[in-house]
Amino acid sequence: MTAVPPLTDGDLTLRLLRHDPKVIAFDVENGAPVGTVEVRRTTPGVGLVVWAVENSDAAQRALRLVTEYAFGELGLERLQVEVDPSLHASARVAVRSGFRREGVLRGAALVEGERRDVAVYGMRIDDPRPETVTGWTALMDSTLPKKRVIAHVVVRDTGGRVLLCQVSYKKDLELPGGVVEPDEDPATGASREMEEELGTALPLLGVLAIDWLPRWEGWGDAVEILYDGGVHDPSLIDRLQPDGFEIRSISWHAPDKLAGLVSPLNARRLPMLLDAPDQLHNLRNGSPITS
Repeated sequence: MTAVPPLTDGDLTLRLLRHDPKVIAFDVENGAPVGTVEVRRTTPGVGLVVWAVENSDAAQRALRLVTEYAFGELGLERLQVEVDPSLHASARVAVRSGFRREGVLRGAALVEGERRDVAVYGMRIDDPRPETVTGWTALMDSTLPKKRVIAHVVVRDTGGRVLLCQVSYKKDLELPGGVVEPDEDPATGASREMEEELGTALPLLGVLAIDWLPRWEGWGDAVEILYDGGVHDPSLIDRLQPDGFEIRSISWHAPDKLAGLVSPLNARRLPMLLDAPDQLHNLRNGSPITS
C-alpha cells in the first residue's frame, strides 16, 4: 500500500486505510476512532467523496482534509458528494466543507426497494474555499431558493382595451413579456421579450403590479412584475410584428370580455389593473393583499 503520512487538523487525524487506483480511504480519529472518509475515482479527474463519521464537526474537518489531499496529491480536478435530501445534517457538512449544491437527481438511488432522490454537491479545484468571503457566499447562494421572475407588459389603447397575444404553446391569450434571464433586471427582461416577440420594445412607464404566483401545472412558484406599457392609438397593432413562432397573433380586448379568453389569474387581475392604472397593485395569485 502507498505510504501516506497522516493528515491532521488539530486533534483530528486521518490515517490511510486503503490506497488503490479506484479508492483512497482513511480512518478518522479524534482522540479515538470516529469513522472513515474516502475518495472514489469515478471518471478521469473526478472523485466521489463518501464519509461515515460520528459527529458533524469531525466529518466537516475530515472532508476538508481529504479534499485538499485529493486536489493536491491525487491530482483530481473535481470532487462530488451525493446526499439524500432528507439528511439535512449531511447536507450541512457538505456545504460547510466547500461543496456547492448543484441539483437533484430524481429517483437516482434505490434504498430498501424505494426510489429516493439524490442531491449532488460539487467542488472544483479552482473554487474559492469556504473560509474566504467569495467562497462562503458562493456556497450559500447554491443552497438558497431560486425563484423565477416574470416580467409582463400591460399595453392599453385609447378605448381602454388591453393588448393580448395568441401564443403557440397554450390556448389562453397572454400579455407580452416573459421570464427574466439570469443577470438581467426585470425591466430589461420585459423590453427584451417585447422586442423578440413583437419587434418593438415600447417604453415602460412604471410598475402596475407585483404579483406572487403559486405552483401551477408543473411550474414552480414565481414573482411577476407587470409593467405599464402606456396608452396608444389602436393603430399601434399594425406596426407590431409578431414573431410567428411563439406569438401567432395579437389583438385588443376589452376588460369586461376577458373571461374565457385568458387564464383565471389574468381574468382576476387585468380588469382591476385596467380600472386603476395609476395605482400600484400588491397581489397574491392575482388578488389584492390586504392586512
